[in-house]
Amino acid sequence: MTTPAVAPVGPGAGEGGSRRSPLGPSRSRKLLIALPFLAPALILLGALVLYPIIYTIIRSFFNADGDGFAGLENYATMFTNDSTFTAIRNNIIWVLVAPVTCTILGLIFAVLLERIKWSTAFKLIIFMPMAISMLAAGVIFRTMFQESPNLGVVNAALVGINSVFNDDAAYPGANPRPELGLAESAGIITTEQTLTAGTEQNFPLVGVRAANVPESAVQAQDAVQPAADQISGTVFLDVVAGGGGTNGEIEDGKQGLPGIRVDAVSSDGTIAASAETDETGRYLIDALPAGEYTLALPAANFDEGYQGVSWLSSALITGVVILSYVWIWAGFAMVMIASGLSATDRSLQEAARMDGANEWQVFRRVTAPLLSPVIVVVFVTLIINVLKIFDLVYVIPPGASKPAANVIAVEMWTVSFGGGNNQGLGSALAILLLLLVLPSMVINVRRFREERQR
Repeated sequence: MTTPAVAPVGPGAGEGGSRRSPLGPSRSRKLLIALPFLAPALILLGALVLYPIIYTIIRSFFNADGDGFAGLENYATMFTNDSTFTAIRNNIIWVLVAPVTCTILGLIFAVLLERIKWSTAFKLIIFMPMAISMLAAGVIFRTMFQESPNLGVVNAALVGINSVFNDDAAYPGANPRPELGLAESAGIITTEQTLTAGTEQNFPLVGVRAANVPESAVQAQDAVQPAADQISGTVFLDVVAGGGGTNGEIEDGKQGLPGIRVDAVSSDGTIAASAETDETGRYLIDALPAGEYTLALPAANFDEGYQGVSWLSSALITGVVILSYVWIWAGFAMVMIASGLSATDRSLQEAARMDGANEWQVFRRVTAPLLSPVIVVVFVTLIINVLKIFDLVYVIPPGASKPAANVIAVEMWTVSFGGGNNQGLGSALAILLLLLVLPSMVINVRRFREERQR
């Protein structure tokens, strides 16, 4: 008995029909289905990413006007230009300092703030700078670090602290009354005539602001009678509040100027002896050998005194700009690491503590290895970010310090649109920046793929 053949069942079965995979449509069919949905995004990426990159590469081989082929001339110029070397050096400093600092601070905040009662409020304060634009943050830091203590809050604080621990008196703007035998040159006030030991010499000064007179200053007093080897006198503010009085005379209402150094200068230009005025403005120079002397009030008495640090100078400007970046992005690192910390298995830490490990050992042997994937992602992301830094470097440095704070992105903009009008050289700098960023981008993409496969 013969068994009848079983006819194939299902659509497409039979002779000449295509055999469909039991797992569904083939990969090519899936691609054709997805293509209409991907097309708008692909077109947008091509227009906004692929085309600019290709055009920039082509443009980098042409001259400034774009009508002549320059070959590798722009690249040669780029690597022989002092400003480009400064920009590359500063970018290296940025990469070595800013991401490391932000990541370390973020790790410290994320780990330690879990033990603080008001940790949520503190984390909010740390993360708040992320809500401020880079431009606004640059304006804030440029104002804070102004050199004048009257404008910059940082130097105002330093001057205030210095005034607490340092009693040096400073009387900027002080001038002598020329009709009374005194002269001023290069900030030094001297007697016009020479003096001998055993005489008196007063210094009536004007031009001192009331705010610069120390609170310790009292009514000026007549000088003590000098001995044969002494010269005495009084340095006082030759002004009476409300007006009146006789010029050059010590009268009621005229304050002595304490803390002023008085030098007795011999005929050969050396300082034979010095003295400092007391709260009444009196001084006494003693132990003077026989001879003639010119009395001098050094210029140091009349400078502005300690005025803080020139933060925005060429020497410190890069540090200030990096500090502003850390202020903004440390909150980002903290939130990212804190999110990774919240997903870790806390039982491992408790087990380590039960085995006798202290907190530092728990952090180093357990917490840090568990957080290493998040830390790497944060660190690489910050590297990409600092390589492209532009806003802060463009806003914070004043004109004289801009060359010292230059980075590749600012140099690229300057030579292209900021007065250089050389889009060929600017395109070459853009390609250099792209090549520097690409390795970090590749590392980040690989990390994301590894995380997805776990």
